[in-house]
Amino acid sequence: MLNFRVDGPAHAPALLLGPSLGTSLRVWDAQAAALSRHFRVVRYDLPGHGGSKVVPGATSMEALATLVLGVADAAGADAFHHAGISLGGAIGAWLALRHPGRVLSLTMVCSAARFGTEESWHERSALVREHGTQALAEAARGRWFTANAGEAAVQAMIDDLLAVDDEGYAECCEALSGYDIRADLANITTPALVVAGRDDPAVPPPVARELADGIPGATLHELPGAAHLAPVERPGAVLAAMRAHLPRADGMAVRRAVLGDDHVDRAVAGTTDFTADFQDLITRYAWGEIWTRPGLDRRTRSCVTLTALVAGGHLDELAMHVRAAVRNGLTHDEIKEVLLQTAIYCGVPAANAAFAVARRTLGNLE
Repeated sequence: MLNFRVDGPAHAPALLLGPSLGTSLRVWDAQAAALSRHFRVVRYDLPGHGGSKVVPGATSMEALATLVLGVADAAGADAFHHAGISLGGAIGAWLALRHPGRVLSLTMVCSAARFGTEESWHERSALVREHGTQALAEAARGRWFTANAGEAAVQAMIDDLLAVDDEGYAECCEALSGYDIRADLANITTPALVVAGRDDPAVPPPVARELADGIPGATLHELPGAAHLAPVERPGAVLAAMRAHLPRADGMAVRRAVLGDDHVDRAVAGTTDFTADFQDLITRYAWGEIWTRPGLDRRTRSCVTLTALVAGGHLDELAMHVRAAVRNGLTHDEIKEVLLQTAIYCGVPAANAAFAVARRTLGNLE
């Protein structure tokens, strides 16, 4: 089993992030926090990289893809979005071809349908087995980054490279030696985004364009001032491209999950031309942005919301969110404790009115 890390809400759609050869899952550090607001982000390490042990025999793209499917299974992701850098992107493309029912969307960053030649990968594999990954460190700097990249970011990735198990790196080279999906690109049916660095010597823009032109409907996004590790060198630009490509959280689905279909159906039925924009605003921002953030679970958000509504004296909204709190798993006793807390910090009269609303609301639910 490959080492992996999960960030983001358990109920959110899964997004697997694959690293490039010679790096660990932290190559995605700059994007993971933002993406985990709307996705259950699953970052994994390649065999012998980061926290993953060497997997004997993982010398083909099929073997690597099977290991990644094992990560998805372990994370409970029957279907998932996949984004990968270089080799990570190739793994995603392989999965989209061989397991199209599981890959919801594909993002290939500084990746290709074919990398170099079979002979070049065997030569690199032999070099690493004999001299270790330190033999690649200096060349990696020029391949991975432009001269304008921050030294701290560059050194972090070089440290990753030096920490890779030599055999694990060599086996990944052998997997790349047999990778060539140029004749199969037209069979990728999942929505695809190709991100290219204009200064990438490993996958120059014409190679990326070949990939984007071959996948039906694929979008190509070229980044100036980026070499092979674009997510590290141009983190904001890569994140923006991914956000534009990936589906955003469905605010209406969250709203229905928290408030219930009956309430939402009544609200929608009562929408007029005058209130339509406001309904869209709260659906997208309250339910699609705030209620989907990973920092608090829905039970906690209900506690915070109840307190805020008591403090503001919004008793009509309070009744709605008492019902929502029950749907989010709060017991009657826990709701009582929240209201008792408001008596101290929001005032006894406010809590008294809140208790009356909550008692009627909970009674109606029973």
